[in-house]
Amino acid sequence: MELRVLNYFLMVAREENITKAAQILHISQPTLSRQIANLEQELDTKLFVWQSHKITLTEDGMLLRRRASEMQQLSDKIFEEMSSDDEVLTGEIQIGSGELKSMDKLAEVIVEFHRQHPQVTFNIQSGNSEDIKLKIEQGLLDLGLLIEPVDTEKYSFVRMQQLETWGILVQDNSPLAKKNYVTAEDLQNETLIFTQSRPMTNELNSWFGNVANNIKLISKYNLLYNSAILAKKGLGILLCLQLESHYEGLSFVPLKPALHYNSVLAWKADQITSKTVTSFINFAKKYLKDISLH
Repeated sequence: MELRVLNYFLMVAREENITKAAQILHISQPTLSRQIANLEQELDTKLFVWQSHKITLTEDGMLLRRRASEMQQLSDKIFEEMSSDDEVLTGEIQIGSGELKSMDKLAEVIVEFHRQHPQVTFNIQSGNSEDIKLKIEQGLLDLGLLIEPVDTEKYSFVRMQQLETWGILVQDNSPLAKKNYVTAEDLQNETLIFTQSRPMTNELNSWFGNVANNIKLISKYNLLYNSAILAKKGLGILLCLQLESHYEGLSFVPLKPALHYNSVLAWKADQITSKTVTSFINFAKKYLKDISLH
């Protein structure tokens, strides 16, 4: 299976039209059709449903699109790392991040590093911890901003200097919005919107203690923004981490007992990284250490 043929496949999947894809790839339509047919034969599966005016992916085709996209990203990354200049840092650093308060500090690190190395670019991908860890394992991300604990056998990391605080986002007109904090008992009869992260769900269930079986779960989320809109419209009370962002019409109230976590900038342990990524890691370590000394 050649990467070139996978790129042909991705173009057909994107355009949903064999003629348009062939024009973009600057090859003839019969040649492209033959390459796709050979790929299907090699994989012993149908990748497309062929219709009169449109081509759609089968389930196997959708799986191959995802895997082929990952392979394409890795190929681009290898080429970028191998062709980088020995003197000047270049290339793109791939960083995954959850919606965390410590992103504010990581942004400072990125800005200062880019000021010193202007030819380096960054690709910041938002996601939950499980998604980010998986992409680090697959080599699709260089680093990830994660909530502790992290597996020290799998990851090396530098600890960020901000605590992440759990609480609720609730409508401003709710009686709970006037409180300095909320307890498990305050929430046991309320409708709640929960994170879909399994580790954090377990932590929150532990925090709820004896009333955990009485909570009313109406929705789950992996990223905060859309769930905040649901909370604003009155679907329920959102359990989330405190961010620097302000959501109009919603108030953040911390939990009591307080639920705090450290966050870390993590990368795959015992993995040889590019010179650019290694330089960024060393820079981040020093930058964050210097902050902690002041």
